[in-house]
Amino acid sequence: MSFANSRSVVILALAGFCAAANAQSPAEHEESVERVRSIILGSQHLGAHGMGYNDQSLNILSQKLTPADIPVLIDLLPDKELRTGLQFGLASQCDAALLPVRDAAQDHKMPFFDAEETMRLVESFAGCTAKAKQGAAAMRFEIHSLSEADHRRIMQEAQANAAEDARIQRNALKMMDPKQAKDLTRQEREEVFRRSLKAMGLKEDGPMTPAQKDLVQRMYRTMVLGESGNRPPNQ
Repeated sequence: MSFANSRSVVILALAGFCAAANAQSPAEHEESVERVRSIILGSQHLGAHGMGYNDQSLNILSQKLTPADIPVLIDLLPDKELRTGLQFGLASQCDAALLPVRDAAQDHKMPFFDAEETMRLVESFAGCTAKAKQGAAAMRFEIHSLSEADHRRIMQEAQANAAEDARIQRNALKMMDPKQAKDLTRQEREEVFRRSLKAMGLKEDGPMTPAQKDLVQRMYRTMVLGESGNRPPNQ
């Protein structure tokens, strides 16, 4: 069976697991979460640096957990106390965990670095087949590529936001000069107005005191409409 076909089989199997998980009542789901949490914590062993996880942990987890527990392991990812243990728990499921870990990283439920480390654990776990280890190596490369793409996206968004902030700031300075203010469009004036409200911790549709409402109305008349700020409200 090709790797692509193998991935399809895993997807179908996990779909069944997820459907079964969704069929659980809230009480049953909570029971599953507590059972998996107990298994993860109970798989720790005393080592040179205190209690932690090792190859013995992987063996125990592979015996006590099943692929049906993968959705629960994913649900537990926000629990920082279990961070390393969850990596070992997922890795103990070998090829069944490859796609769920990739998807969890892509959906920002799991840090990309943690996802890569999980793949490394699969690669080094004697309980996983050679095919599963090869799949983990390929998935680790894919996750790394996703991480780099996500980093580039974040940097591009940050640069775009910085450029936008600088543009609005320049327009705010223009509004202080009556001659330059005339060149600004209604949209540009509204952008400066809203940015000023944000800096004050206010929103047009948010809760405000009567005094704050009066202030916002006067700001809108002067900044957007170009009217005198001394006019009484609603006139």
